[in-house]
Amino acid sequence: MRKLFLPLTVVAAGMFMMAPFLVDGAPYESTMGLVQKIFYFHVPSAMTMFVSAFVCGISSAVFLFKGRPAADRLAVAAAELTSVFGIIVLVTGPLWARKAWGVWWVWDERITSTFVLWLIFNAYLLLRKYGGAGSERLAAGLAIFGMANVPFVYWSVNVWRTLHPKTTVVPTLQPGMRGPFWFCVTAFLLLYVLAITARAHLEAERARLEEIYLAIEE
Repeated sequence: MRKLFLPLTVVAAGMFMMAPFLVDGAPYESTMGLVQKIFYFHVPSAMTMFVSAFVCGISSAVFLFKGRPAADRLAVAAAELTSVFGIIVLVTGPLWARKAWGVWWVWDERITSTFVLWLIFNAYLLLRKYGGAGSERLAAGLAIFGMANVPFVYWSVNVWRTLHPKTTVVPTLQPGMRGPFWFCVTAFLLLYVLAITARAHLEAERARLEEIYLAIEE
């Protein structure tokens, strides 16, 4: 992965530079018009947040039941990125909602549960930082709980009547919208892979440095 990291970073940068032109060329949605184009960034960032939550939850489960430090480091990296991509979701969503619904925020099931999911992973990070000895195992349990919430967040719009569009939106996209949308999804996922690889490596180096300090003190 180290040899591929720089070329893939260049590819990801190129994709994000090209994405606005593809989005601009996509057809307008019949009812929302221009503001609907936030969709090409809002939904891919939400999908990436869900992927990151699963990575964090699965890695935490491996750490909790197998005791593997590498899995714990990956979980920390994934939790941070879940928070970062969650911020993108929670910013682009209200920008879209303000023009589409006339309000910045409504406390419907999808929006509220997404916010709660974001809070769970921020609680994970706070627990890791300030929880003291043994907090990594408690945080791992919290990450598993957060991961279990992802299907609920995704499916909530199909269970309750909310303002938020249902999960059938993506499968029923117009032909001219599908290409730009999946291009943006690929760009976000590639960015995620690069970011979590770099962050997990940084966490591994931090752990090694901590071991050296402890060895010197002894």
